[in-house]
Amino acid sequence: MLNPNIGKLIQNSQNRYRLVIDIAHTARKISTDAAEKGEIIIEKPVSIAIDKLASEI
Repeated sequence: MLNPNIGKLIQNSQNRYRLVIDIAHTARKISTDAAEKGEIIIEKPVSIAIDKLASEI
């Protein structure tokens, strides 16, 4: 997904700050999991996390 609407993302979150924390936590987990498996991530983990959270809406 390209540039998901921030309004849609905030609907599932308490506020913007919580949304940022959720994105950071998800990105960190994606990065850690890829490092453990030895995978190379071409896309930035933050972008993947935003797309993942947007798809859960």
